[in-house]
Amino acid sequence: MRSRYCAYALGLVDYVIDTTAKGPQFQDDRVAWTQQIEAFCRGTRFGGLRISEHVDGEEEAFVTFHATLEQAGRDASFAERSRFVREDGRWKYHSGTPAP
Repeated sequence: MRSRYCAYALGLVDYVIDTTAKGPQFQDDRVAWTQQIEAFCRGTRFGGLRISEHVDGEEEAFVTFHATLEQAGRDASFAERSRFVREDGRWKYHSGTPAP
């Protein structure tokens, strides 16, 4: 989770895409997906990441976090419980649900 947050903050689009599993956020059109992520990164100030829970499994893991973000001068912070799955020996982001 920390590496993906940093990748967004640094605009490392290929890393974000390469660490996303074939789940709800995955897009087949890599060019369009790249443009969407680039726009998000340019328009966002990344203020910090706090991990509150991490649950490991052999093929599935969960991370609950709070991300501090600002977009167009407004707070865009959010909390999420992310699901990661192991694909080809690597952990990849699959999906997330809002966390309290």
